[in-house]
Amino acid sequence: MPLSSSPVIRRARLGAELRQLRRRKALTLEQVCGLLGWASTSKLSRIELGQSRPDLADVLDLLDVYQVPAPQREELIVIARDAATSRGWWRTLGEMHERQRTYAELEAGAANIVEYQPAVVPGLLQSPGYARARIDAGRLLHPEVDVEADVRARLLRQQVLRRPDPPRYTALLDERVCDGGGVAPDVWQEQLAHLLALAELPHVTVRVVTRTAAPATGVHPLTGYSSYSFPDPADPRTVMVETLTADVRLVTGADVARYEQVSDWLASAALDGEETAALLRDQAARAADGGRSVGGEVVR
Repeated sequence: MPLSSSPVIRRARLGAELRQLRRRKALTLEQVCGLLGWASTSKLSRIELGQSRPDLADVLDLLDVYQVPAPQREELIVIARDAATSRGWWRTLGEMHERQRTYAELEAGAANIVEYQPAVVPGLLQSPGYARARIDAGRLLHPEVDVEADVRARLLRQQVLRRPDPPRYTALLDERVCDGGGVAPDVWQEQLAHLLALAELPHVTVRVVTRTAAPATGVHPLTGYSSYSFPDPADPRTVMVETLTADVRLVTGADVARYEQVSDWLASAALDGEETAALLRDQAARAADGGRSVGGEVVR
């Protein structure tokens, strides 16, 4: 399924570029919509905020109004096409709960992904049985989720790590993740084997932050988050922060830089690759003997 860019990021970049062009022309939303005969400003507002997949004809009309010269015009047309790519892409993924969609789009175009999880295995590293258990648990808060459809979508989403040009992926896991998250011992045993196999891929790094280890600064994130950078340096680096009911997307340079700094601190405190593998193998042995687990729940 590889994409050359992330549609959700391209929409955000296109919107920011179009908003800047409008302001340079000293035009209001109302004035632009009046020139184009658009019924209301909501359409243009959603394009500028990156909240809708743009129609190329609409973008071309906007570029005409703003009198964009040829080199910049051609670049923005490419970005607009990338921003609309997901229309066909979603058909290959099938049904997917809304919370997975943004993550899938970000992952598909990313060059580098760093995730921190305090309680559960990240979606890209989940085995089928573990994914099903986590998604089913999440239905307590999101009963509208189709569990089997979301499991299928998650497994397809994971192909990003198996494609010929995969992103560099780093998972920083709190030691609580290794307790099993309340899943059955056989499911957890499968998950640990899956995690160990993925950690052997050259572009995948899995590190555990133990209970006794802490960043030298004492700063520790309270929730899970994922950070993304992209092949085109002009595409904004992005952080997604998880909450129980929604995810917060951060794109400002200051916000992203803070999370990247925290990731560096966590990595410096984490076990190295060999120590992490040894801990996971020990947990697998415990799971084979009946295991132990603690409660946990996630929906993405």
